[in-house]
Amino acid sequence: MINGSFLIGSTEATGDDRFAGVNPATGKALEPMFFAAGADDVTRACDLAAAAFPSFSETDPETRAKFLESIGEHIVALGDDLIVRAMAESGLPRARLEGERGRTVGQLKLFAGVVREGEWVHATIDTAMPDRAPLPRPDLRRRHLSVGPVAVFGASNFPLAFSVAGGDTASAFAAGSPVVVKGHPGHPGTGEMVARAIQAAVKDCGLHPGVFSYLPGPSNDLGGALVSNPNIKAVGFTGSRAGGMALVEIAARRPEPIPVYAEMSAINPVILFPAALKARGAALAPAYIQSLTMGAGQFCTNPGLLIAVDSPDLDAFLDAAGKAMTEAQAQQMLTPGIHDAFARGVEALASHDAVTTVARGLVGEGVNQAQGALFRTDAQSFLADAALGHEVFGSSSIVVTVKDMAEAASVLAQLEGQLTATLLMDPEDEAQAAELVPLIATKVGRILANGWPTGVEVCHAMVHGGPFPATSDTRTTSVGTLAIERFLRPVCYQNLPQAMLPACLRDDNPWKIARRVDGVLEQATAA
Repeated sequence: MINGSFLIGSTEATGDDRFAGVNPATGKALEPMFFAAGADDVTRACDLAAAAFPSFSETDPETRAKFLESIGEHIVALGDDLIVRAMAESGLPRARLEGERGRTVGQLKLFAGVVREGEWVHATIDTAMPDRAPLPRPDLRRRHLSVGPVAVFGASNFPLAFSVAGGDTASAFAAGSPVVVKGHPGHPGTGEMVARAIQAAVKDCGLHPGVFSYLPGPSNDLGGALVSNPNIKAVGFTGSRAGGMALVEIAARRPEPIPVYAEMSAINPVILFPAALKARGAALAPAYIQSLTMGAGQFCTNPGLLIAVDSPDLDAFLDAAGKAMTEAQAQQMLTPGIHDAFARGVEALASHDAVTTVARGLVGEGVNQAQGALFRTDAQSFLADAALGHEVFGSSSIVVTVKDMAEAASVLAQLEGQLTATLLMDPEDEAQAAELVPLIATKVGRILANGWPTGVEVCHAMVHGGPFPATSDTRTTSVGTLAIERFLRPVCYQNLPQAMLPACLRDDNPWKIARRVDGVLEQATAA
């Protein structure tokens, strides 16, 4: 059901201002109109989240895990209506959105398993040593618990998996944090439907209604008010560098500064080594263009930079890549604003004195269509102008030619932080590649070999983060189970009576989780 209202806990709310979603394929507004939340609504939602925090942060693992699973079940129960609405608001195809729904539900289930397993608690006990000389040791027990209510910003490019019930929300709930979501204005209907699914799960599980609120609206002031609210203790954001840094600055100016976990910009270098180029260039070229243009290039792991040694083999590769690009269909972009920014970025590269246009994709017939673009420059020109290394969000990439792998290392050394780096190599290249890996590891969150960076597996080992500006905090990830750590903090209890200790630290271990006792890891036991 979509009625255009927003949700403050279990309450339906309206406001004075309204806005509409836009179908990017037509540029026309969609029905219905949606009420935009305002500053007073932020205060109400954050006060309610603060009221919910004491009980929700202390929920036992099974209760919290069932809540996460219930959200997934309610999302699935929305059926095809959710997919149809998301298609209309994003321009994304059915198959992509059905896969994204599966990923959204899958990561909720994954975090439910993490919560049940209990490692996230980091339960640690150092028992008292009253007879130790020269000084006795007190009884010390440590656990991790939620930092408090979390603000989550819906992302434009993933209406489901990085939005209202996406990875930031799932990991915050897993940590025991109430969540206030600032809905993305590009898909308000989709956001409301998912928000209602979460609201239903809160009710079904008997949780405090302040565990979740949903505040949509197009105003930047709405997001600023949310980050400024003193009840918010951390922020999850996926979006532009400008947007992420604006939130970081707001959070830093608060009387109580808070962390903003912003995933922002990246061009994700691909290093094409000589032996692989010579042996497999003909096959790698179309695969490169396919990765680049997938989903109109609207992935944060899109390969926006390729580095290779200048040679006849590279010329042949570029000829093949250029041919593949000229045959690439234009694709629908997510919003008119994203399309306009893409067009400006491509034009800036095309008009640059040191850049050659290798090929352009096919021109689209409708509005807001991404026409792919492939460019070429040399290492010295790239190193001389930092703007050539800026992200162009969409199906645009630049090939940087180098004299040798030493010059490739110079290019990599000057790059800003990235989400990924890809090594395309054959066995003969491995020695050269191995020399670069330590340098690359200082620049990225994920290094992959002989694949393409588009696509992120949701699992325990995944890191979807990296040094600035890929993210605002290089120590974290927004994908994978490690994401829960962003919303936890350690607390130590010294000499507290058993009855006053949190359940996870009591001697009888009622949660049956693994704990480290006097330095020895004790495994979890069956409940």
